[in-house]
Amino acid sequence: MATNLKEGYIESSRETTKRYCQYIKLNLKTLEQYKYWHDSDNIWKEIPEGIRKAGILNMEIYVIRDHAFMIVETPPDFDWDAAFGRLATFERQAEWEDFVSKFQAGGVGKRSEEKWQLMERIFSLELPKRPLLETLFSRQLPINKSQILPKGIK
Repeated sequence: MATNLKEGYIESSRETTKRYCQYIKLNLKTLEQYKYWHDSDNIWKEIPEGIRKAGILNMEIYVIRDHAFMIVETPPDFDWDAAFGRLATFERQAEWEDFVSKFQAGGVGKRSEEKWQLMERIFSLELPKRPLLETLFSRQLPINKSQILPKGIK
């Protein structure tokens, strides 16, 4: 499964989607097993079927040392809680979560959404470019310029 990481991963273009990112801490002693079971040749067929049935368009997992990072792409009207609630009821999903939990730090006995932590996006090349102060003050946040600007800048 390993490849030259500097070659990147080709993605086909899609319509407008929502993207969620999340991470989980893994057990380093079982990392190779975790990667083995997530390989498309080894994953139980019911798992990607259930993920698609829940309304998820694409899901990718990346690993670095003892952390896994997941990207989930969905339609714009996707309801995270409802979809993952349904997913947990689909064939073999709970069994899969129990099975992979031994590879995840602190994951035993928990559902997927209880183990994976959603992440905040802090940067995007595609977001509209608005000056920081305009963005902050347009939201009418109780922020004083002196609280965020370096000393000597007005």
